[in-house]
Amino acid sequence: MTLNSKQEEQCANSRWDFSDLKALFINCTLKRSPKMSHTDGLVGISRAIMEKNQVQVDDIRAVDHAIAFGVYPDMREHGWDKDDWPTIFEKVKAADILILTSPIWLGEKSSVCTQVIERLYANSSILNDQGQYAYYGRVGGCLITGNEDGAKHCAMNILYSLQHLGYVIPPQADAAWLGEAGPGPSYRDENSGGPENDFTNRNTTFMTWNLLHLARMIKDAGGIPAHGNQRSEWDAGCRFDFENPDYR
Repeated sequence: MTLNSKQEEQCANSRWDFSDLKALFINCTLKRSPKMSHTDGLVGISRAIMEKNQVQVDDIRAVDHAIAFGVYPDMREHGWDKDDWPTIFEKVKAADILILTSPIWLGEKSSVCTQVIERLYANSSILNDQGQYAYYGRVGGCLITGNEDGAKHCAMNILYSLQHLGYVIPPQADAAWLGEAGPGPSYRDENSGGPENDFTNRNTTFMTWNLLHLARMIKDAGGIPAHGNQRSEWDAGCRFDFENPDYR
């Protein structure tokens, strides 16, 4: 993906070191590879900015994998013959930054995106070394494309879901491109105007840098402080700043 002159300038003038960060894009298109995904066009911009800042970036097209339905970490333990999610989760767990991307269908995020969020939820009860939920200390964002209204609605749902699971959401953590309503060119089609759209380029750039900055701040701080948010302590009956109840 070719960045514009402003994006190139920002990367060249950055004084921050992001080289120890890892980012993962999960594209929730309904199209299997190698079919073209329009959402991949926005991913390409964000990914290029990250890679110019030496971030280790990976991307997954969820529909290319046999992801089982369900809300358990490994659905093979619950009657499914195959489930690729445990392998995907290892990449999720390794990433400081997670970006979910989705097309719009009937005003909503794709069914694949819903499934991915359900499987993220399945792992959210896992605790880290400090007794916090698994996704604490990571940041999240989203990218949306479509030819109908619903970009902000989809972003609200995705970003709410990520923060509910434990991700930190930075300012302006979403970006979108919407073509003319109804049949017509999509983002990567010829003469769509998508790749040249200043509003979309600006928001995609803002989202990417905000994800990088917040991930840097959280990593440098050693994560989210483990006080008042430890599931292990709550389950043990502790109430922070109060004596433990005397059970009889």
